Amino acid sequence: MSLAVIGPDGVARCPWGSSGVLQAYHDDEWGRPVDGEAGLFERLSLEGAQAGLSWLTILNKREGYRTAFCGFDVDRAAAMTDDDLDALMLEPGIVRNRGKITSVRRNARATIELRADGGLEAFVESFAPTSTPTPARTSEMPTTSVESLALSKALKKRGFSFVGPTTMFALMEATGIVDTHLTGCFRRCISGRWPA
Repeated sequence: MSLAVIGPDGVARCPWGSSGVLQAYHDDEWGRPVDGEAGLFERLSLEGAQAGLSWLTILNKREGYRTAFCGFDVDRAAAMTDDDLDALMLEPGIVRNRGKITSVRRNARATIELRADGGLEAFVESFAPTSTPTPARTSEMPTTSVESLALSKALKKRGFSFVGPTTMFALMEATGIVDTHLTGCFRRCISGRWPA
């Protein structure tokens, strides 16, 4: 039932983002719109990698993922060979899970296919909810929505993997499609405008 936490700097934040690497991510990235296919593909890939793990684990391996998957350049990730993916199973800078590693290439290929229909960004944004939750406490923060379930199903139909409804809700949160910063957090979107 945690409320926003006031840090040593006097700023109120969501409790999960009150220190270290998580604070920097919370303050500077989480809940902010992402521009460009590569940026959204990175977030999609990292959210998929996080499934079953802590977000801190993934943040600490983010640079390893960027190196392993060609800076999340969709065309280059799609062109990776089976040998490339086998080599990544030995790479300590990422989570060495065969399914998650393979899903990045699979999702890159599916992203290329989506270009004919407006691209990944437009596709994901088309599932934006019409209402926004207003959690005051962490216990009130949703983990899925009707829209994230629909997005998950639609992406799976298009050939994506590791895109379950909870993972897609996390993607929506991470990219500002839905704002679940606590109402007492300084990063909460107010009247459609993001705090500077």
